[in-house]
Amino acid sequence: MTTLTTSAPAQSVARRRNCDRPVWDEPPTAVGQSAKGLTLGIVALLILVPLYCVVVTSISTPHAINKAGGLVLVPDGITFEAYRTMLSGGPVRRSLMVTLGVTLVGTAISMAVSVLCAYGLSRARSLGHRFLLLILVVTMFVSGGLIPTFLVVSELGGYGTYWALILPSAVSVFNIVVLRSFYSTTAAELIDAARMDGVGEWRILWSVVLPTSRAVNAVITLFCAVGYWNTFFSVMLYMQAESEKWPLQYVLYQYVNLGMNMPGQVNSGYGVDGHAQTAPLSLQMAVVVRTLLPITLVFPFLQKRFAKGMLTGAVKG
Repeated sequence: MTTLTTSAPAQSVARRRNCDRPVWDEPPTAVGQSAKGLTLGIVALLILVPLYCVVVTSISTPHAINKAGGLVLVPDGITFEAYRTMLSGGPVRRSLMVTLGVTLVGTAISMAVSVLCAYGLSRARSLGHRFLLLILVVTMFVSGGLIPTFLVVSELGGYGTYWALILPSAVSVFNIVVLRSFYSTTAAELIDAARMDGVGEWRILWSVVLPTSRAVNAVITLFCAVGYWNTFFSVMLYMQAESEKWPLQYVLYQYVNLGMNMPGQVNSGYGVDGHAQTAPLSLQMAVVVRTLLPITLVFPFLQKRFAKGMLTGAVKG
């Protein structure tokens, strides 16, 4: 009886410890579910409420903005004059075309460099791949500095050109490391079968590695596109005097932070054509909406690949 009494708790503890399901896979408690829901709700409000205020202010009348004393929370009259003024031409339209061009060309160059470098480093028999990988990783923690980079770009003739917004940020070691980790997990049988058919390295990369790595390629492409779309600091370094070459983010900075006026913008009232004039704050928020909209529309299409691409590409094996 004594043996049975003392061994039962030990067997119960051992049974709980040897359970096949880990602790983090246990069904959540009601308190845990409520805490998670409350936390997610607060985070969602912190994100959505400012966006809501920006959108509502961009379509509000000057009277509503003056009445609210700033950002409008409750609509009081709706007008799309801010968007009409913004789309009628001028620096915003030109800067949008500049940003689209820089984003498309920069993303293509960055992905080409990253994919080729990552594939070469992922092949165990490639010449000096360990040494080259070590050099790349070191550059993540030690850089030449801002002034040497500026001097190099200027001496190569990049000052005041669009290439100054593209080439200095075309190589991202983080993206290369993630791609390399993913490419290293490509089934060796597929590559060996391709080599037995007489296929070269270019064809293996194009027909074997890239099709099996769509998730991580989509995620890295999104990273590159967002980085080029948000180009801002490079403009202050290399293109501050070239106003006709400013991208959208720098134009947004000029209007929102420095208070520059767009052509045709006045504070209130009606123009000679009978259209209500645009309030400065309403126009600023319209530019903000236009800046956020493209990336916001693209992200949902890549969201399903985001978790898979990042987790699989970042975990060895």
